[in-house]
Amino acid sequence: MLFTELYPQNNAIYQVRTHAKGPEGELPLTADMLINRPSGDIFGMTMNAGMGWAPQELDQDSVLLLSTLGGLREPQGKPVALALHQGHYELDIQLRAAAQELKSQHALPYAVYVSDPCDGRTQGTTGMFDSLPYRNDASMVMRRLIRSLPNAKAIIGVASCDKGLPATMMALASQHNKATVLVPGGATLPALNGEDNGKVQTIGTRFANGELTLQSARRLGCSACASSGGGCQFLGTAGTSQVVAEGLGLALPHSALAPSGEPVWSEIARASAAAALNLIRQGITTKDILTDKAIENAMMVHAAFGGSTNLLLHIPAIAHQAGCRIPDVDDWIRINRQVPRLVSVLPNGPVYHPTVRAFMAGGAPEVMLYLRELGLLHEDVMTVTGHTLKENLDWWEHSERRSKFKALLREQEQVEPDDVIMSPEQARLRGLTSTITFPVGNIAPEGSVIKSTAIDASVIDENGLYYHKGAVKVYLSEKAAVYDIKHEQVKAGDILVIIGTGPSGTGMEETYQVTSALKHLSYGKQVSLITDARFSGVSTGACIGHVGPEALAGGPVGKLRTGDIVEIKIDCRNLLGEVNFLGESAQKLCATPEEAARVLNARPAHPGLGPDPELPDDTRLWAALQAVSGGTWRGCVYDVDKITTALKEYMNK
Repeated sequence: MLFTELYPQNNAIYQVRTHAKGPEGELPLTADMLINRPSGDIFGMTMNAGMGWAPQELDQDSVLLLSTLGGLREPQGKPVALALHQGHYELDIQLRAAAQELKSQHALPYAVYVSDPCDGRTQGTTGMFDSLPYRNDASMVMRRLIRSLPNAKAIIGVASCDKGLPATMMALASQHNKATVLVPGGATLPALNGEDNGKVQTIGTRFANGELTLQSARRLGCSACASSGGGCQFLGTAGTSQVVAEGLGLALPHSALAPSGEPVWSEIARASAAAALNLIRQGITTKDILTDKAIENAMMVHAAFGGSTNLLLHIPAIAHQAGCRIPDVDDWIRINRQVPRLVSVLPNGPVYHPTVRAFMAGGAPEVMLYLRELGLLHEDVMTVTGHTLKENLDWWEHSERRSKFKALLREQEQVEPDDVIMSPEQARLRGLTSTITFPVGNIAPEGSVIKSTAIDASVIDENGLYYHKGAVKVYLSEKAAVYDIKHEQVKAGDILVIIGTGPSGTGMEETYQVTSALKHLSYGKQVSLITDARFSGVSTGACIGHVGPEALAGGPVGKLRTGDIVEIKIDCRNLLGEVNFLGESAQKLCATPEEAARVLNARPAHPGLGPDPELPDDTRLWAALQAVSGGTWRGCVYDVDKITTALKEYMNK
């Protein structure tokens, strides 16, 4: 390219200033400030004046707005530069509403951004290898930014989606002695006569299997997103993280899952800013809100909604940052046995309502009213309203907001609120089962996870049991399994095993390409999946993930071969499960699972098993650090004490 093409003739550029008059006015300095405050405080005021803030207002309380904002929008909303996803594209609207409220109450707002990736965009690509590790990195950068405004009296997080929202909550949880509030970024509006963002991701697989025309794929792929902001319309990791934030008391009542771009969505941001200033006045900080009881409440809300299994990674990480007790598998089992699922939304059903309808039906506080009736919640916990959870629920029960949004759901959608968020008795009669089961067995001696509530009801017997026994097909990558699905090599009755996809292999990627295909292909409910990877929050079906130990850590799952006989048993009512290797073939079955375990453990690892050759060094480092820190069952965190101890022991050898 010629330089004359790079720099065409343009005389206007030579009208240039090399000096300008500084801002008018004076900084609100006192002799005491000049003598006793650090130079950074004073220079900060100088820069603030240079950015155009009124100098006389520069000694007000500082509040940091911390967001995952991405993309560039024109004032009318059209993109100047695309974002990676809707979930961070419109957050500037909420940020502006919050900032205006802060300014109106004589606080000094700052805004910084650590944007986030989209798991949907990276499905089936090497970008997925960075998905879960990103969460730790982003949270670390967020914490560094918070510390870079040392005088901030409060931090307000504004985020929507799968990894950015958990990262934001982790960063807020670490601010033990500051006031913090989380603003959930809401939900994308569902399209009239369109598919949701989960189902639409399967148009390629359905077309390849002859279950969708090319024209239909083109139209469905274009029309799924009916608003340019908010998290996906299903209760995946984004939506689940939002309701969990309310369960923690870290977000305002009835703030999760709000329809993006609507007046109530902006109002939530404004109200959250007002709440943050109230916390400052009352001297309430994060350590007063995020307690062991708050963590348990969040786990109960997760179970009652039937939330994403990814929160088994995120809630422990939030607890770690808050200095709370980290829940273990026994805690998850106990809570999921106690708490009935009450919410009928995508992807679990039985009716596939978009999550906006859950918001209109009362959202998290409506669910918590039922949990309160069951005597399950810790109602004495403090929340960001400056009131206890009991006081919040007392208000909600008789609020105009509750009755009006329910009435709007009836009028606009012709949907009864009680069909979306049900009483425990109604949920039982409708066949809703508790959320998560943790199968064990000789393939998963450290445990595994299945969203048992999302197994297709037609393959569960009258006693609530799912049973599948058969020969397995073993794959060393998700890509290989997807290839076989698209080329009709996977059939009803198959058991798929995908290994080498845990933290050490692929950064514990999501295998949503496979799980979504099994959900939306006509024969998919007759297929089971076992993997050491994790699942998207919208995944359903007989999909067993988080198998521990992972294959690359010597786990038995890494020793399976195509043709091995495996048995899966899931008790969806009592939340018990087993996944066992039984023998090398139907003719060579072992007498007991224990004998089969000895056969399996005596084998070498599957030939070809290893980290993905494109695994980034950044993710390899993350995998090593989180493994030393306790691995997936402790939330894939960085435990600095454990890491430094391990390094010292290594150096002293």
